[in-house]
Amino acid sequence: LEVTGAVQRPLRLTLEQLAGLRSMSQRVNHYCVEGWTAVAEWRGVRVSELARLAGLTPDAGYVDFQSFDDGYHESWDLESAMHPQTLVAYAMDGHWLGPAHGAPARVHSPVKLGYKNTKYLTKIVFMPERNGGYWSDLGYEWYGGL
Repeated sequence: LEVTGAVQRPLRLTLEQLAGLRSMSQRVNHYCVEGWTAVAEWRGVRVSELARLAGLTPDAGYVDFQSFDDGYHESWDLESAMHPQTLVAYAMDGHWLGPAHGAPARVHSPVKLGYKNTKYLTKIVFMPERNGGYWSDLGYEWYGGL
């Protein structure tokens, strides 16, 4: 996982290094725009902790979460990304994530609809200006929050 962009100390973390950082666990609902919900317990590192470690610069106002899945990405406002329940998750219900849930790591936050929670996460880019995203470029609401 790379953490880059508007940061003082870009990071490059293996899954083992990510899992070795201060983590948290939360049991929350996941809401999908297709109308279903699910409850799961997620374990991961807060995005705010990664921002702290990387030394977020004052011009950062947005975040782009990028996937290895054919250029898939979604951008967020900084406030939502820094929410204490926004995680880079690597485990669900006590097990490492599998491919169906976005392994090896994914974004998970109950403050955003499912399409904003990027799976197969490879890069977090802090940015001064907003950009689009896979779904928002196709006409879905850019904010996508609850």
